[in-house]
Amino acid sequence: MNRSPSPITVTTAARRLAAPLLAFAIASCAKGGARGPGGFAMPPTPVEVAAARSQSVRDQFRALGSIQSDATIQIVSELSATVTSLPFEEGHAAAEGALLAQLDDREFRAEAERAEAQRDQARANYERALKLAAQNTISPQEAEDAHTALKVAEADAALAGARLEKTRIRAPWPGLVGVRRVSSGAYLKAGDVITELTRVDQMKVVFSAPERYASLLRPGVAVVITTPPYPDESFAGDVSAVNPVVDPQSRSIQVVARIRNAAGKLRPGMSADVAVTLAERTRALVVPDEAVFAEGNQSFVYVVKDDSTVTRTAVVLGTRDSSQVEIVRGLAAGTRVVRAGYQKLYEGAHIMPVAEAGEPAPRGGGAPAKHGP
Repeated sequence: MNRSPSPITVTTAARRLAAPLLAFAIASCAKGGARGPGGFAMPPTPVEVAAARSQSVRDQFRALGSIQSDATIQIVSELSATVTSLPFEEGHAAAEGALLAQLDDREFRAEAERAEAQRDQARANYERALKLAAQNTISPQEAEDAHTALKVAEADAALAGARLEKTRIRAPWPGLVGVRRVSSGAYLKAGDVITELTRVDQMKVVFSAPERYASLLRPGVAVVITTPPYPDESFAGDVSAVNPVVDPQSRSIQVVARIRNAAGKLRPGMSADVAVTLAERTRALVVPDEAVFAEGNQSFVYVVKDDSTVTRTAVVLGTRDSSQVEIVRGLAAGTRVVRAGYQKLYEGAHIMPVAEAGEPAPRGGGAPAKHGP
């Protein structure tokens, strides 16, 4: 008669069979390292790595500005006369003192010559009066009257000479001459515009800054601009004026910067991308921008350890741009971080570093060389 095995007999047999399987599983875990959800060994994850390095970092803000001439004036006639010549080329540079317009000066020259003759006669009369007064031939009052007549004649000659000089209209400083508003032979009245003169050896850029920068903006702060006509070239200058009044509508302040323009490439009316440097740190710690990821309000990076595993590390960020980010706290110079490929990583995951641009690939795919600070 067959008997069913007792419960104690079945349990003992199961334990004896399970013991070798459990030992095999433990050994497999020891050899395979990190495991996936199914319990199998996960191969190293290929990632790009980069080292945290020290370099100069600038706190900047950017704005869109408008380029204006540092000075633009209208060249006008102060006299009523006929234009005899306009010896300038439209749109070309004019040196300081260059002749821009010549007016008909015959009448003014004649007045100047007559005034000079009267001055010379008054001087001769005064000299004669001095001799006569020394001989007591004339009274001191007559000598004084001769002196006064000389002063009046000298003033009339100076006035006539100044009017004559105004028939030759010159550039008060170097700049670009505009288009002609009149032609040779035209009769000008006092105040009529002949052309414009624009100073371009130094330009000014006008832009708006958010009110939160009001305490940091002051004359002398460095700026760099670029313009669409010269996208690969930058022009340096500095802030020259800050409007003390904040616009109540936009909550911004108007800023004026002077830009050196020795080559004359910048022209009034151009737009400008303005970068204003508020502060600079020469030994800031930076990592590639793509190495940093956020969870909630906290930023993290994956740090590569000596055994080619990674650990998630919280960091505090400073200045950030499109290529790099400043690490204020959390890393040391030379620390290796995962630059790309961290999406599949987890705490303690094994990685296989791959080469970055300009960096040789690690030999054998093992742990990267340790970089000291």
